[in-house]
Amino acid sequence: MPASFGILGGTFDPPHAGHVAAAVAAWRQLGLDEVKVIPAGLAPLRAVPPLASAEHRLAMAKLAFAPCAWARVDDREVRRTGICWSVDTARDLAAEFPESRRVWIIGADQLARLDRWKEIDTLGRLVEFAVLSRDGLPVAAPATIAGFIRLTVLKESPVRVSSTALRAALAAGEPAGNGLPNAVRAYIEEHSLYKS
Repeated sequence: MPASFGILGGTFDPPHAGHVAAAVAAWRQLGLDEVKVIPAGLAPLRAVPPLASAEHRLAMAKLAFAPCAWARVDDREVRRTGICWSVDTARDLAAEFPESRRVWIIGADQLARLDRWKEIDTLGRLVEFAVLSRDGLPVAAPATIAGFIRLTVLKESPVRVSSTALRAALAAGEPAGNGLPNAVRAYIEEHSLYKS
């Protein structure tokens, strides 16, 4: 049983260098034993469903995090039917690892709307949060929840990459830059993902 672990959720549509950087920063700076990478099935705060199937997103996540021996891709949310609420995943993990330190890793974009997450008060009791700066966004919790969540700001250079921009570039047949791990880029090409 890990004494401490990170939880990195998201749609990973596709997984990119920013996701990996957040996991690495949390693992290093917080001394975590491992980071659980958990692709979502149906994410509640996402306006449109993922373009890639759950199977493709899981496969890409495994490729993206393969160089990180301490990372574990976990398929619990894609196996779940219906919307994947973070609080339900946190309850599962707290039941499985009751003595472990559990740290939910998020970007500054998610921190800004953390007060909209379901049962955030319960979630705040089940996990700590670690936030990685992104695109110059503030790294302060919304005032309504700042008093009861435990938050660590990760000291890392902001990563300027987004899945939305990568999907747009791939759909237009443009280079995706350095945002995609090479193995993920090869997988996308092999399976003709994100073509318009």
